[in-house]
Amino acid sequence: MASVETGGAPWRALRHRNFALFFAGQGLSLCGTWMQSLAQAWLVYRLTGSPFLLGLVEFVGRAPILAFSLVGGLLADRWPRRRVMLATQALSLVQAAILAALTLSGHITIEWILALAGLLGLINAVDVPVRQSLVVDLVPRADIASAIGLNSSAFNAARIIGPSLAGILVSTVGEGPCFLLNALSYLIVIGCLTAMRVHETTRVAPASAIGFLAEGLRYAKQTPHVRALLTLITALSLAAIPYSTLLPVFAGEILKTGANGLGLLMAATGAGALAGAFQIARRGTVRGLGSYMAGAVALYGAGLLALASSTTLWISLPALVAIGFGMITSLAGTNTLLQSLAPDALRGRVMSLYAMVALGFATFGSLLAGAGATYLGAPLTVAAGGLVTLISAALFRRALPGIRRHVRENRLLPAEEPAAQRLP
Repeated sequence: MASVETGGAPWRALRHRNFALFFAGQGLSLCGTWMQSLAQAWLVYRLTGSPFLLGLVEFVGRAPILAFSLVGGLLADRWPRRRVMLATQALSLVQAAILAALTLSGHITIEWILALAGLLGLINAVDVPVRQSLVVDLVPRADIASAIGLNSSAFNAARIIGPSLAGILVSTVGEGPCFLLNALSYLIVIGCLTAMRVHETTRVAPASAIGFLAEGLRYAKQTPHVRALLTLITALSLAAIPYSTLLPVFAGEILKTGANGLGLLMAATGAGALAGAFQIARRGTVRGLGSYMAGAVALYGAGLLALASSTTLWISLPALVAIGFGMITSLAGTNTLLQSLAPDALRGRVMSLYAMVALGFATFGSLLAGAGATYLGAPLTVAAGGLVTLISAALFRRALPGIRRHVRENRLLPAEEPAAQRLP
């Protein structure tokens, strides 16, 4: 794996007041999001005992992102991003509150879970590209890697804290309180967004919304680094990222650890992901990031193979640390490269494509994972994903010389950055 280029303190983006508010609100709210994620997965498994329905709930929650994230990108490039995010956070609060009320009152059913998962997917189809684009609006260009890395760090610190707390709550008082705490956490985000002092920019309306979207698609198709990065994340979304759909099966049937064990498995993934995000945050340049990502994706594949062959918790936990590290390095690294090299006028649409492949395509991956676990078993399904991930790492590494040549010839990075540091 290539060495990491560092550029000073990883927390340097926190010097900017608006980003500090964003970081604080997101960090606390994401703990609630991960609590809801674990509790919902366990609730589905408790109610149905079906790996396929676990995958179906994931599919329903992510399918709207695949279908509508381009619309979210259009909104991110057309409307004030902070205001749009305030609306999505308020709607997410309502969704979590309904889920909590139904569960605590004993009226929850798999049909309600599917409907509310679909509602949250619609909200996220707008929220994800808007939120990703807003991060870059809150810091100067030099601190983009720090901001994206810290944002990923908050996400993955929450991945450790949230599931750990949820495992304890689910095993003692049930799933309902997890959903209620998540609903309350959105109040923190809304308060932090309201406290920001952001210059709201309403961009010129396009002559044609279809033409506006087509412009973003042409840019992605004709730009080597965008094309290669989105292809890599597509492969991971279909074959690798859906491993998490099957963690309740590993915890319940293979490792025999129950809800507390599921919390440990998710926390181990979060620990590795947090380490990966921290490394991205330390970077002061994109030099070597592509090679670093290729090595991390290979580690991701190896971790999936180790998890597939494991029958004990103490082998599964380090395997999941490696999986988490490789997963977040590939996702946050892609995010950093896309946002660092994209024109501001196209950033929302580029990030909507990123959301579509990173989250939307995982809808089909979740269905494949659920069906594969039903007919082939969870270990063999995860092992197949590991092999696809290793192949993807090799193909991405082969594409790097062409990406470097394109970046150099088109001078996509600031002129003041030394020539030796311009290549991903």
